[in-house]
Amino acid sequence: MTTHTNPAPPFDVELQAVLAAVGEMLPSTVTPELIGPLRQGGLGAPPISDLIGDRPIRHEERIVAGPEGAPDITVSIFSRTDHVAGGPGIYHTHGGGMIIGDRFTGADEFLSWVLEFDAVVVSVEYRLAPENPDPAPVDDCYAGLVWFADHAEELGVDPHRVVIGGASAGGGLAAGVALKARDLGGPALAGQLLIYPMLDDRNETISSRQIDGFGVWDRGSNDTGWNALLGDRRKTDDVSIYAAPARASDLSGLAPAFIDVATAEVFRDEDVAYATRIWEQGGIAELHVWPGGFHGFDAMAPQAALSLEARAARVAWLRRILGS
Repeated sequence: MTTHTNPAPPFDVELQAVLAAVGEMLPSTVTPELIGPLRQGGLGAPPISDLIGDRPIRHEERIVAGPEGAPDITVSIFSRTDHVAGGPGIYHTHGGGMIIGDRFTGADEFLSWVLEFDAVVVSVEYRLAPENPDPAPVDDCYAGLVWFADHAEELGVDPHRVVIGGASAGGGLAAGVALKARDLGGPALAGQLLIYPMLDDRNETISSRQIDGFGVWDRGSNDTGWNALLGDRRKTDDVSIYAAPARASDLSGLAPAFIDVATAEVFRDEDVAYATRIWEQGGIAELHVWPGGFHGFDAMAPQAALSLEARAARVAWLRRILGS
């Protein structure tokens, strides 16, 4: 009997060259032993003050109430120095596989939204696994959203024009927080921006098997992240839909979603399936599947042609959702 295997889709030619260079700095497979070194390395991102540079952006930090019985959390608030009250708000949950990153991960992109839309962006510092397993990350993110909604007027934000968004693990957390807000009657969201979101702890799709031992955030890395978050509960019926939104059977009543993903990454099939189930249940979702992209391609190669298209699609969606 012949074993059928699915070859991985090819990488975009321009991105393939970038991947070769990235491979020297970032391993294809993140093992538990690499979590500490990756945190210390800061993923090579410049300090937030350098990212802001001389752009007219104000950065403020606040300590806000965390989940009940848990520590307070830090949020960073970004706004134009000439911000006009009553504009849109974007609540940002950062990526990093649930195990690395901080509230400035992804700032390169969300700072551009501050300028483009005169948006107030609030980015939350949630607790990371494995030291703080589920439900700590999603509970922290939800607590931060509640604070944002409660203080929208003070921050100069129209509470009816708040979008939640994040990339990778941050996309999964954004989806989980959107589900939690729906179920608890929490803050109303205008939209959810799910950038190649990490949604399914089971790691059993075809795409999760295709990307193994190469690329960025491969099958083994995904195992590392989910094991850190869920421990022995992983792949059992004890996993919450807020931790792994792909497990949610009811995707009705959610804010309009933007979902994007690349063809050559682990999350492809679970993200396409999530958008499909939203449509099946009468919801609104815009789906983009970028040919030849690897996980995080636009962050690692922002000037590549495919990256420019991907980021422009997000801006176009935000413009429609935020009405600006």
